[in-house]
Formats: sequence, C-alpha cells, structure tokens
Amino acid sequence: MAKINVMPKHLAELIAAGEVVERPASIVKELLENAVDAGANTVTLEIRQGGISYIRISDNGSGIERDDIRNAFVSHATSKIKSADDLNSILTLGFRGEALASIAAVAKVEVLTAVKSEKTGTRYSIEYGEEILLDDAGCPAGTTITVRDLFLKTPARMKFLKKDVTEANAVASAVDRIALSHPEVSFRFIRDGKQALMTSGKGDLLTCIREVFGKEFASGLIPCENQGSGVKVSGYISKPQYSRPNRNMQFFFLNGRFIRTGTGSAALSEGYRNSIMVGKFPSCVINLEINPSLVDVNVHPAKTEVRFSDEKPVFNAVFGAVKTALDEGDTRIQAEHIPSPYQSAKPFTFPVSYTDKPRVLDEQIKLNDTPKPADPVPFRPKTEFVANAPSEKLEDESEAETDEDILLNSPSSAPKNDYRGETVTEVPLPINSDEFEEEQFRLIGEAFMTYIICEYKNKLVIIDKHAAHERIIYERLKKSEGERTGQLLLSPVTVNLPKDEYAAVLDNLAIINSSGFDVEDFGGGSVLVRECPMELSFDDVPDIIAEIAGRFVEKRQDVMFEKLDWIFHSVACRSAIKAGNVTSRLEMEKFAKQLLSMPEIRYCPHGRPVLIEMTQRELEKNFGRIQ
Repeated sequence: MAKINVMPKHLAELIAAGEVVERPASIVKELLENAVDAGANTVTLEIRQGGISYIRISDNGSGIERDDIRNAFVSHATSKIKSADDLNSILTLGFRGEALASIAAVAKVEVLTAVKSEKTGTRYSIEYGEEILLDDAGCPAGTTITVRDLFLKTPARMKFLKKDVTEANAVASAVDRIALSHPEVSFRFIRDGKQALMTSGKGDLLTCIREVFGKEFASGLIPCENQGSGVKVSGYISKPQYSRPNRNMQFFFLNGRFIRTGTGSAALSEGYRNSIMVGKFPSCVINLEINPSLVDVNVHPAKTEVRFSDEKPVFNAVFGAVKTALDEGDTRIQAEHIPSPYQSAKPFTFPVSYTDKPRVLDEQIKLNDTPKPADPVPFRPKTEFVANAPSEKLEDESEAETDEDILLNSPSSAPKNDYRGETVTEVPLPINSDEFEEEQFRLIGEAFMTYIICEYKNKLVIIDKHAAHERIIYERLKKSEGERTGQLLLSPVTVNLPKDEYAAVLDNLAIINSSGFDVEDFGGGSVLVRECPMELSFDDVPDIIAEIAGRFVEKRQDVMFEKLDWIFHSVACRSAIKAGNVTSRLEMEKFAKQLLSMPEIRYCPHGRPVLIEMTQRELEKNFGRIQ
C-alpha cells in the first residue's frame, strides 16, 4: 500500500472541486472506485433502505496500513497525488482525497482493514467528523467500510433525499456503471437482503453486459473496435433495429472511468446516419483509451465530464469504430425478427369513432387470403366498433362484396362476442350532423399517400391524415383521463429500463396508470405492462414505455398535468396513421366526414394545421380565370 500523504494547501487548491455527498449513490460510487483503485478483484456491496440507513462495501484489495488510517479521513489526503506533475498522468478513478472526509462528516463510518504484511488488522470508527475508536481487529486482507445513518445530524440535507426505492435504484445505477467499466472485477450487490446483481469478473465485456442488462439487450449488440491518432476504441454497439427512443443506454468509459461525452455521442449518431430511423438512438458500451496527459478529468465534481485537448481524434476514432462495426457486423434482418403480420400496424384503418378503431387484423387476413391464426393475437380491444356502410349501393358495385364492404357493411344491430366472451355491439361512425352537410361533400382522392383531398362547401380541402388522426386520438385520451379505457394485453409486456428510468417510472406510476396504461413494478429494473391505450399496437408498447421513462428523467420538475399531456402526445403520435400508409377510399371518406364535422380540431398536438382550405374563387384566380 502506497504511503498516504496530506497534500500541501497549494496543491489541494489545484484540484479541489467542492465535492459534496448528495445521496447514498454518491457514497457508493466513491467507495467502489476506491476498492478498484486498491486492486480488488472481488467487491461486495450491501445497502438497506436505499443506503440511507446502511451501506457496507467489502473488498479484497491492498488494505490501509494502521499508520495511514487517520490521514485517510483528512480532507485532500490521498496516496495518488504527490506533486502537480501527477495531475498530467491520472489513471486512477479517485485522486482528490475528498471522499472519505466528506462521507465521515455526514454519517457514522466504521472501517475494518488489513494489509497482507501486517498480522493484525485495524478497526477505525468516526462519526460526523469526530474520531470514536482506533483499535486492533481480526479481519482478512482488504477493506470493509460501513456507513450508517446518513444525514442524521444534517436534516436540511436529509429532506432532499427521495424515497428509499428511488435512492436504491440510483445506487444500482452506480453499481452498473462501475461493473461495466471493470469487467475484470466481480461485483456483488445485495439490496435489502436480496441479491440484485452478481458479475463473474471474468474480464469479458459482453458477459458483463449480459449480467448487468440481461440477455435480450446483449443479444442485440455487435462488437466495435478502432485505433488511431492516440485513441483506442473498443466495446459494443446496438444493431440498428434495436434502437431506443432516447440516449439513456449509451455508456462511454474513458480509461476505466464512466464519462458523459457530447463528442462521443455525436460521433456515435453520425456513424448511424442512414442506418437508423429518425427519432431513434443507438445503445452502446464503449471504452476509450487515451494518454491521460491529453485529457482533463478534473472539470466536474463527480468526474463524469472531461475535457479533451483535441476532440477531433476522439470523434474520428468513435465514428470509424461504429461505421466499421455496422458494415461488418450488422447483417440483414432475419425472418424470425420480423414482427408477426398479426401484430403489424399495416395496412392501417382509421378509427371509426372517437374512441376505438376497427379490426385491422380481420381485413388483413381477408386481403392476404390466409387462414386466421390459431393462437390469439397479442391483444384485442375491450369493445369493438365497426362502421355502418352507406345505405345506397355504389355505382360500380359488383355482385361480389369488396374487402371494404366486408369491413364496413356489418349490421350494427348484431351482437358479437370478444375474445373474453363478452358481448360487444357495433355502432355507426359518429358524425355530428349539426356541423356537417352531407350534400356539399365530395371525396376527390389522396395525394402522395399523405393528404386526403375533398370538396366541401365550395372549398377545396386538403387534410394531413397523420396530423388530423393524431389530434383526434389526443383529444380522446384527454377526455378519458383517469378512466380505465385501455385494452388488456393477453400477454403482459416486460420492459427493461436503465436504473434511473426505472426509478422515474416507479415514482410516476399513478400518472402513467391514469393515462390508459396498467404498469407495475416487476423488480430488477423491469416493469410489467398489463394494459395500454387501445390505439397502440403490441409492438409499440416497449418503445412508448421507454420513451415515457426517458422523458420523466429529463423533465423531473414538470407538474402532473404537464406529464400527462406529453404522455398523451406520445401515444397519439405513435398511434396515428403515418404518411405512406395505404388508406382505402371508404376509409378516407368516413374520416374526412368525421373531421369536417368537428370544427374544434384545427391543429395537431404539435401545433401543425390538420387541414388547409382553398375557395373556388382563390383557385380560379390562381389559374387566371378571374381577376
């Protein structure tokens, strides 16, 4: 064990960052980093009540000598920095000498430690900055630090702590990051008496990723590697089809330290250009190795932000690694990964009422002339509505019914049974007759598979079908707020989330469940979705939950009605028909009539107009027919 020295004041001022212990996760991060720096290959962490009442970290590292134990708890005392020149070659995770002193100032701390060269270990106790005990102890080589009653004597800081489960999830997130950055170390995490994580310490990054995030996440990764201009890149990136609605699963490590880097994130996104859908983001676990003299790790109290002397080589190295990995490792999507046609949102049919949509499944089966599957589809609406067909026959009607007739001409009076055996009744499309004049309406057609064109009251009307549909769904969701109007999923969906997103979802379960979902805690960073709004397809459920979770993390301070509003926005946007979706003529006609009977629908939830109008006079002026 290197000798621990109290740094001179002038040297301490060069690196002092005013770091403060904010929560249990801050303590865990610092103590785990100390264990890694001490050369441990096995580390065990145990917490109770989110770490507020109890934290214990045991390692088999080098230990602390008896003569150094007091100095370890003096501010700016460290074995890692001796002169200003050492700041240019920092390779350890800790170096400021602030952590132990900061922790001991706000909690009860007890240390059991021994070095291999000493026959007897040391027991040291310090409470809220006051030394209590220094004595002999029998213990194995290594260090065990126990922290109790955090902030007990500083209630002003105690009140800023969150619920136990939230604090525990923050601790779990810190453990995940340190485990990913050091796969050669075996980490064991015990949470309220139950083992929450165990990594093997084999040194294989992919194995560690699987142990931390699960088999499903790891199976969607491909290796990436690159080296050049003094920067070495290695790790794993996600295949494009496994992209996410946010960047919360992007992990960058610099010389074994977790960092947040805009340069790395930008290079990652650029590498996926033209390979990933707009609004989606790749996941990654990427290690950067760079000469420590070319990076400043002392620009952030928690050391998670760094400053590169030259960002261009870093950008190029990450970009090159990503492009090479995608070119070589991203194979074509195999058939087993293609969503089932019975779960697909295409072909799409408009909702025939303000509250529900018809069964796309039945129409699709008829169009494809394939038998209906024996297994149940992932979900079905609680109540199904099918529109009445017009009473008069079409001019070009043949003896055989068309597919649209099959979909739309079912008699409204005939009761049917849904998949649970409950009786459902088909009702006609609700059009406000007070606001709509049937005789002045004529459907013209569709342009670019995006805009419905019709003639109404001597005006040419062009409808953006996605924007209009999105607003109709949004209004329906708002009107049903707090009511259980969702659809029960035949197979509940498990959604794995990063620990901060997981904690945010648990903190906001009441809000989520008042917006048409039924979500519950499934443990281990996962939530279980049993019910979702009727507009959503089965395949959209994991993405929308991840999107909502990421938004909760970003918008922690939003009040309840704001959170509900952007949940409704997200559901409506994801559920609405997209530009390019095939729409039958009868569907266009029904939808246009419905929209034109609702003059209050003017803009989509994002503020874009849902339709534009041009009078006959304006059209004739443009063609020079009139002046």
